[in-house]
Amino acid sequence: MHRLLGLAIVAMMMAFGFAARAEDTEFDPAKVSESLKAIFQFGSADTKKALNANTVTVISGTIGGTYVQFGADLASVLDDGNKLRVLSIVGRGSVQSIADVLFLQGVDLGIVRSDTLDYLEKKGFAKDIKKQFAYVTKLYNEEMHVIAPKSIRSLRDLEGKKVSVDLPNGGTFVTATIVFERLGIRPNFVYIEQRIALEKLRTGAIDAVIAVQGKPSKAVTQVKDDKLHLVPVEYDKSLQGDYLPATLSAKDYPNLISEQEQQVDTIAVPALLAAYNWAPNTDRYRKLTQFVDAFFTKFPTFQNPPFHPKWKEVSLSAPLPGWQRLPSAKQWLDQHGIEPVARNRFEEFPKQTPAVNPRPAAAAVQPSAAPPAAAQAPAANDQEALFKQFQAWEAERNASAQAPRRAPAQPR
Repeated sequence: MHRLLGLAIVAMMMAFGFAARAEDTEFDPAKVSESLKAIFQFGSADTKKALNANTVTVISGTIGGTYVQFGADLASVLDDGNKLRVLSIVGRGSVQSIADVLFLQGVDLGIVRSDTLDYLEKKGFAKDIKKQFAYVTKLYNEEMHVIAPKSIRSLRDLEGKKVSVDLPNGGTFVTATIVFERLGIRPNFVYIEQRIALEKLRTGAIDAVIAVQGKPSKAVTQVKDDKLHLVPVEYDKSLQGDYLPATLSAKDYPNLISEQEQQVDTIAVPALLAAYNWAPNTDRYRKLTQFVDAFFTKFPTFQNPPFHPKWKEVSLSAPLPGWQRLPSAKQWLDQHGIEPVARNRFEEFPKQTPAVNPRPAAAAVQPSAAPPAAAQAPAANDQEALFKQFQAWEAERNASAQAPRRAPAQPR
């Protein structure tokens, strides 16, 4: 009798324990399982309609890249089951993502690179393609990584060399093509998926691998070979209209940049979250509006661990010249009183630039050695290039300011 009573007490304690644990979680696993059982057992046309009504699909990028990690982060934070489900799909790069947003059924959003649409139009592959897109927000700046043997000291050393630029439908291929064309350098491009390309570089089958990804790139951090390093990319005048100055540090890539070298200069190109420009009275636009509301409302969550550090560069209100903002995104920002970056802070930027980002190659657009801006203003094109540099500097400054918000490390 005593034994039975004891077993009953233990069973009750276990039941209370399970109940307490269930209350500590946002979703009771048992209830979730039952709901799935109901879907499988009693699925109908109404069930199918309900599942699709609030699902938003995001095309990200190739495995190992920053796009994939951003897509996973979006799904992790915004997916709340019934109200909104974010389905992140591994993509093939910026060019393919643009095609997927335009033509693939069920794709609502894509992470793409700002120089891709211009490239498609200038090469004659598409006409007025920007009118078919709207951007939700500028995301972050993607740095150009050039991995090569230490005998390669500059991009000009790659003349006639075999250089991998990822797959031909990706954004790295586009950026590399534009950069080398403008610099007048003619390498022998090969199109190899980056994980395979890095292995071929290690064995000497190719001479360099280019990866345009947000630092620290997971794929590049895994390169461990004393014979390889990161080649600097000069911020040439021909690149300043579309690209930003950037640096890669020994902290980002300790295996490829020595502590003595500390950092390597490079360029960067903005990535953005883009959507098809649906009419406001459509169901697809309704889903985008639902996504925007959840994304913008929960945005501060992304800027803390464990999410990708590049989220700290994102400013929801950052303008993107030449692009139109998704109306519902603009409405949300207006309703919450969030305005684009102020030009008055930009006016102070040239005075601070030499201390913040001393780049000799960019001297043509940095009037630090010239009379004050009021006495000698840069030309219109130089002024716009300088403003783009300011936006990059502003993003880094904001990221640094947000660093103390990180949760303190927990003792092991």
